[in-house]
Amino acid sequence: MKTTASFKKLSRSDEPLYGPRKVLLCGFSPSEQVSFTSLIRQAGLRDAPLVWVAADQAGMLLSDLLRLPDRTGWGEASTLPRAVILSGATENEIHRLMALNRKTSRRAIIWATATPVSETWTLKKLLRELQEERKALGRKKK
Repeated sequence: MKTTASFKKLSRSDEPLYGPRKVLLCGFSPSEQVSFTSLIRQAGLRDAPLVWVAADQAGMLLSDLLRLPDRTGWGEASTLPRAVILSGATENEIHRLMALNRKTSRRAIIWATATPVSETWTLKKLLRELQEERKALGRKKK
């Protein structure tokens, strides 16, 4: 049986979304990790543990990645697609982080939040689903 997820637009709220408070980051070089950490902190996620996911971890379940300790992968380059997966963050924190990123970077980021469905997927599957969603949305706009 295929498990599907529905993607929905964020609203505005200070209530934490699903999952433990953590940020999973993919596709960042060591120097980009420094600057993006600053953006995360400016967005109000000062207390959120950060996990920098490497390509060899793409087969791990999202739930297992969310259990990794703070600063896992720090200083290591990642060849994964650039993605930020937030867990336990508020919608307002996510909006602030996305806005700060738009002001400071031209590189596209795949944005996601953890859900009860996505935490049962491997990171590879989640990234593939998100990339397909991005393509479908791009076709709708044309």
